[in-house]
Amino acid sequence: MERNSSSLLQIQPPTFGDLITILSIDGGGIRGIIPATILEFLESQLQELDGEDARLADYFDVIAGTSTGGLVTAMLTAPDDKNRPLFAAKDIKPFYLDHCPKIFPQDRGMFASIGKLFKTMTGPKYDGKYLHSVIREKLGERRLNQTLTSVVIPTFDIKNLQPTIFSTYEVSHDPTMNAKLSDICIGTSAAPTYLPTYYFKNEDKDGNVREFNLTDGGVAANNPALCAIGEITKQVTKKNPDFFPIKPMDYGRFLVISIGTGVAKIEQRYNAIDAAKWGSMGWLFNDGSTPLVDVFSQASGDMVDLHLGVVFQALHSEDNYLRIQDDTLTGTVSSVDISTQENLNNLVKAGEELLNKPVSRVNLESGNTEPVKNGVTNAETLKKFAKLLSNERKLREQRSPNTKVWK
Repeated sequence: MERNSSSLLQIQPPTFGDLITILSIDGGGIRGIIPATILEFLESQLQELDGEDARLADYFDVIAGTSTGGLVTAMLTAPDDKNRPLFAAKDIKPFYLDHCPKIFPQDRGMFASIGKLFKTMTGPKYDGKYLHSVIREKLGERRLNQTLTSVVIPTFDIKNLQPTIFSTYEVSHDPTMNAKLSDICIGTSAAPTYLPTYYFKNEDKDGNVREFNLTDGGVAANNPALCAIGEITKQVTKKNPDFFPIKPMDYGRFLVISIGTGVAKIEQRYNAIDAAKWGSMGWLFNDGSTPLVDVFSQASGDMVDLHLGVVFQALHSEDNYLRIQDDTLTGTVSSVDISTQENLNNLVKAGEELLNKPVSRVNLESGNTEPVKNGVTNAETLKKFAKLLSNERKLREQRSPNTKVWK
């Protein structure tokens, strides 16, 4: 008999379905707890539909992530010894709660602020040693071509001064890109001023060696949703049979869930009157924050959201694009590295509250994000998307000649 919907084979290619499914996760340091909370909810909805063994990697053609989102991407798609995802979505949040205080240790005492300033003037705030060790421990020797669904993880090569995008699709064309997932995650997480840049070499089976000089993926694309769409579009253009008969500009077939890590409330942000007085140190470090890093990462994310909002609305398929982002964070919750237990718990709360907030979309005239008129919440919309994802998976299995049968 034909296997049922709860069986655990990788998702069949889009050529057998109606949609191309994408999950995108922004960068944002410890604020990765927010998308971790959202993803746990989404996976729980899929499990209600298809059984407790369902995992996010079973439903998305591509999972893309930058910086902290790149680490989440690898954790959700790396295989365990049974060729199932190494981490369930519910495991991500505890990982952050357990390890962030050691990744971003907080100085205490009356001279803590002076010591922090001295560190940032002489090198990155954190040495990255614990982060590197825990990533290598969790991901081991697993490589890019082993992920259970396709992944896209942007980084930026400071030697070449151009983005380096680690894409599962590109490995077959350029085996030197088939790096260890641990190296990729360390590279995409190397946020300027916070963590050291990362150098490594990768050698393919023919002895060809490629060098990487990487910094944070947020330099290139803090919101990697457009990178994921771009990688798929390249495959369509190259006539990859997995995407036949999809056309390069057939955006109406994309189903995109893009999850942000939150930004500070407007009143908590910078203003031009103060910034007009800043020199180079002011732009790099001001009141314990990093304005320059905040500005380029937020600009990158918003430009992607604006572009996708225009495209999906122009094609009358705006219901296929869900952007979940909280732009009301205040105080230390908006930081990327304040890893006190209180702040980590507040980030969990922010993620839970975001689920109950109304879905928002970018206003194409003002550029501002505004709640949709129907007042539907992010949680309600994720339930709808879970149903769409489940139905799409079943449809592909019904149409695919590759679907295995049980005797």
